[in-house]
Amino acid sequence: MALHTCPPPDLDEWLEEYSSVVGNYCHLLLEQKKAKNVDLFAKLVPYFESAHLDARTIFHEFMGIDLHPDAATGLTEISYPSSLHLTTLKGFFGEALTGLIVEAYDLVGDHDWKVPVFLFRFHDDAKKYLYTLVRDPDQERQTIGRLGTDFIGISVDEDGVVDRLISGEAKWRKTLTQGKVDDVMLGPKKKGQDVRQEGKGVWAELNKEVNPPNGLRELQIALKEIDSDGHAETILSMDKLLSAYGSYTVPKTDLVVVVGKGGAEREEGTSFIGWGEIPEAYTAGNDLQVVEVILSDGEDLVEELYSYLWNGEE
Repeated sequence: MALHTCPPPDLDEWLEEYSSVVGNYCHLLLEQKKAKNVDLFAKLVPYFESAHLDARTIFHEFMGIDLHPDAATGLTEISYPSSLHLTTLKGFFGEALTGLIVEAYDLVGDHDWKVPVFLFRFHDDAKKYLYTLVRDPDQERQTIGRLGTDFIGISVDEDGVVDRLISGEAKWRKTLTQGKVDDVMLGPKKKGQDVRQEGKGVWAELNKEVNPPNGLRELQIALKEIDSDGHAETILSMDKLLSAYGSYTVPKTDLVVVVGKGGAEREEGTSFIGWGEIPEAYTAGNDLQVVEVILSDGEDLVEELYSYLWNGEE
């Protein structure tokens, strides 16, 4: 078990930034302007290893394999996260990239966000799948997505007390078009109709999300196990927030990150989600941060990045 400790890399050479702020709504468009290369992976690998280290430690213990590479030589090539299906890794990429963005970029409200640990350890189906796969490599399959909060970060005061939350959804699509993004945000249309399914889509999920979201409980569980002394005040303040019978809350920023390869008809510098005003379908009333990440390298970048993680060394 381990805290996430790697600072976010500077990706200005790789991503062009377009940012706009209207009241308590901020839209950030990050557009890939330089092809993936060795220098980019050298920046990304330490951050992504740090993001996954907690889950890797827990999963490998559950699987019954030693983390030390010498101990496993010749015994198994199954490991977390590289042995998971590309579909799962794309979701992981989106969640880890969300943490990087939250820590590295100026978002709505200009808060000092911290991501002490990612929530990958709570992906139960991935853990059980790898347990089976290391014993029977023929049982390859896709895993079910992790339920609950995709991402959560916190802001703390000088005493370590949580004073604000940021949480939300990270969505990957192989190709981003206006229609596909609308389906993600507003929900899919009913079969054979030009009417969308009720209660579906990211906006609907955010509108009904409670404060605090369940991801805060998962974050607290992880912090208690990893570093209860070092985060004592933070954990205690979470207790107050998480009491089902209390009325103590802190403000929450809602976050949406959409990642994928831009469609052929998309023009440079254009977004799929409006930036001039808060989207009409969003009614939760919190500070809102939307991030669109347009990657020209798409799936190839994700697959190559995850092949580099712990590439023969711990």
